Amino acid sequence: MTTELHHQAAKLFLAKDLVYVRRIAEDELAELTPEALDAVGDTDSLFVLANGDGLQLAIIEGRDAAFAAARAHEMRPVSVH
Repeated sequence: MTTELHHQAAKLFLAKDLVYVRRIAEDELAELTPEALDAVGDTDSLFVLANGDGLQLAIIEGRDAAFAAARAHEMRPVSVH
């Protein structure tokens, strides 16, 4: 039986304005060019913004900055661990 809570949860996870924020993975970091990392102070502070399909939208230094960037582009950021 599908409940109203199921419908609300489905809407949340399928929302087009939802963006997922997570720390960059080691394998993703290894794929970046040295030039892309020139201005990065601490590679441990890099976060990925991704859409619901897993498409990487941006890499941003700092968790707070990643959330702010998402909101500045009228997206709803959620943290992924």
